[in-house]
Amino acid sequence: MKRDGHIHTPFCPHGTADPFEEYIEKAIECGFTEISFTEHAPLPTNFNDPTPDKDSGMDPMLLKPYFEKLDKLKSTYENKIKINIGLEIDYIIGFETETRAFLDIVGPLLDDAILSVHFLKWENEYCCIDFSEEVFFDFAKKVGSVGEVYNLYYEAVTSSINANLGRYKPRRIGHPTLVHKFQLAHNEEIDDTNKIIELLDHMKTNGYELDLNSAGLSKKNCQEPYPPLSMIEYARKIELPMVFGSDAHSVKDLHQHFETIIKS
Repeated sequence: MKRDGHIHTPFCPHGTADPFEEYIEKAIECGFTEISFTEHAPLPTNFNDPTPDKDSGMDPMLLKPYFEKLDKLKSTYENKIKINIGLEIDYIIGFETETRAFLDIVGPLLDDAILSVHFLKWENEYCCIDFSEEVFFDFAKKVGSVGEVYNLYYEAVTSSINANLGRYKPRRIGHPTLVHKFQLAHNEEIDDTNKIIELLDHMKTNGYELDLNSAGLSKKNCQEPYPPLSMIEYARKIELPMVFGSDAHSVKDLHQHFETIIKS
């Protein structure tokens, strides 16, 4: 079975306008039997998105048409491919109550979901850690070093696993080493192997799945998946459940590096 469990859509405010049908037809052409559309969920209304265009999450007004469109597509393609209706939920420290309330509403409508960390908190400020090199390094200066950013990131991912987000909390953890996105652009030597191992062990112990995310392979200052290949090997060793995710924001990105990841 070929499955891509992390695909974005034309409802992504910072993605492309490529239609759902093109994603689906490309998946069928590539021999995939199951896909999950996991659009960025709306952020809590009382959270101030730190990105310039405030476009990290979907407009709440678009949730209903998003679900309606995917429900129709599930029926249209039911004899060709399994389509899961999903969302990528942001875990934001300090907004657990709001996230749980949101999941209580949309949870019954979901077939699949991912829980990801994109925002880190330092003192009273939030940073979208993967927005750009400039944002990343500016944040590193504030917290003291790139190494400290790594520490904050892994602490946040651990908190996402431990958080009580209710009965509809996603059981798959998205790109748990996203903090590596700009690793080739800094000069700090950081060995975070043990922290990643601890994180994967914690996921296994608590019954979570790993988003085997290939997007980092296409990022010029990353050049590896999230998590890196050696850690994918470790995840297999401990029998941590894994689901491949292209994290595609366009049709051309769909299923990129699937063979590299699966055969690693």
